[in-house]
Amino acid sequence: MNYQGYRGRVLHFLDEQTPQYFADGLLITDTDAGTVIGCGDAATMLAQYPDIHVTQYDNALIMPGFIDTHIHYPQVDVIASYGEQLLDWLNNYTFPTEVNFANTDVANNAAEFFLQELLKNGTTTALVFGTVHKSAVDAFFEISQRLNTRMICGKVMMNRHAPEALCDTVESSIADTQELIDRWHNNGRQLYAITPRFAITSTPEQLAAAGQLMADNPGVYMQTHLAENLDEIAFVKELFPERKSYLDVYDHYGLLGERSVFAHCVHLDAEDYQRMSETGSKISFCPTSNLFLGSGLFQLDDQPFPVDVSVATDVGGGTSFSMLQTMNEAYKICQLKGSKLAPQRAFYMMTLGNAKALSVDDKIGNFESGKEADFVVLDLAGTDLMKRRQSICKTLDETLFSLMILGDDRAVRETFVAGRSVWTKPEAH
Repeated sequence: MNYQGYRGRVLHFLDEQTPQYFADGLLITDTDAGTVIGCGDAATMLAQYPDIHVTQYDNALIMPGFIDTHIHYPQVDVIASYGEQLLDWLNNYTFPTEVNFANTDVANNAAEFFLQELLKNGTTTALVFGTVHKSAVDAFFEISQRLNTRMICGKVMMNRHAPEALCDTVESSIADTQELIDRWHNNGRQLYAITPRFAITSTPEQLAAAGQLMADNPGVYMQTHLAENLDEIAFVKELFPERKSYLDVYDHYGLLGERSVFAHCVHLDAEDYQRMSETGSKISFCPTSNLFLGSGLFQLDDQPFPVDVSVATDVGGGTSFSMLQTMNEAYKICQLKGSKLAPQRAFYMMTLGNAKALSVDDKIGNFESGKEADFVVLDLAGTDLMKRRQSICKTLDETLFSLMILGDDRAVRETFVAGRSVWTKPEAH
């Protein structure tokens, strides 16, 4: 045992309606085990653990690490590419970049930068798209394992409507995916997601294979894209005229379920929502990407049937690795759609809510005893403007709202993975 204490403002959630906030709090971890011992009022905790070593954080908020439910590691060099909507953006920017990931050196370099960028932004877990290359997914998992981050990743399955160099076959995608599942799923903190890119780039046979892989490997995830863009939806209708909707394509091939995460879902109807609700399938809301690519405005509230919604950056269509900036844009989309994204709800979604969406809330997402000690120390004076605005915040809601509107990577003072510091903000000179 190696108990360590971290003192400052502490916030986590027991459920969506139950925040626990300690204005002078103490988080205690076991660095050897990488787990949380507990958190609470500092005076109370110190009475229980009088000899513990304590690190003090002034003007800071200690929270569970952020969780990102949809992001593309190969697209780190595609971010901020000008002037296209989804399908042209894929053809003109994304596919030419992803071809290069056949080179393991390229994949290693991108994975290292990508994971460090997540940690710099306080994100400790993500559901990640790789490329079609098995070696690129191995590269990602090898670096994640070295960092001991809890990551979920998958090799893209894609056998049509893409450059030949990026297309696999039904047979190779089955073999490669199964090999990666056997090697990486539940290997340490790594988890695997079966990853058909979207219905446009997989034949019916490959989608059927993805469904069979899900059936053969209970406990793995499935991630894909759904109803992001109107031209995309029209193309899917041309390719699958026998199916009643885009979602029905995936449903027909057995791809819905409690560990299935569908990114975007901007253009769904009530029947789609009903089917997602019945199957426990999850939606990943990607606000910066939807705005940047002009895809549409997602309806977070007033769903016709209840479906769990998480939130994600979707780099590189998304424009920031920061979950704070992502929530900034989510708030604005909600405003345009006639609802309000309350600050405590936003921070719940970034932590325990997203953990629940990924079925890892038994391991991460809050500071309950025994959970894995992934956490972030947020700097409430990360910029001069933040410092000025925070100085007049009188309530927790004001503090959180200011943080999610003005914050970005500069608001992250330190990031911890399994109880160990993995990123520290450089001191200003």
